[in-house]
Amino acid sequence: MILATLCYLHHNDHTLMLHRVKKQNDMHAGKWNGLGGKFELGETPEECVIREVKEESGLEIREPKLVGLLMFPNFKGADWYVFVFTATKFEGELIESNEGHLQWIPDAQVESLPLWESDHVFMPWIREGKFFSAKFVYEGEEMKNYEVVFHQA
Repeated sequence: MILATLCYLHHNDHTLMLHRVKKQNDMHAGKWNGLGGKFELGETPEECVIREVKEESGLEIREPKLVGLLMFPNFKGADWYVFVFTATKFEGELIESNEGHLQWIPDAQVESLPLWESDHVFMPWIREGKFFSAKFVYEGEEMKNYEVVFHQA
């Protein structure tokens, strides 16, 4: 089982996205993602997302907001549980990420990027302010099905 975080930073009607094109053998190669990564021992979801965003972007987020939980059973050989956050408060300067190219994308264009199929399902829920819990089943790169439960924000 793998625990991870995913964060979408929002500023002036733009979302900070990472184009994954730098790491060798990257499971996300060629895709655009939010920022985040795997938990370290003893971390809370909030501690993990703050650390991961800082490592990947140089930005230090404050008050990350938990907006959902994603579950990917047997994805690339492991069950993944991903805590999804948004953040609008941050400071610092963008750095050169070793995982890809960082870019502020206009919110209206984010879903036109090459994303994982599941992102196209849950990103509208984030926009609508819905708290969600969802399970996405993939075979390789292809999403086979998903189940979702919505909760009030």
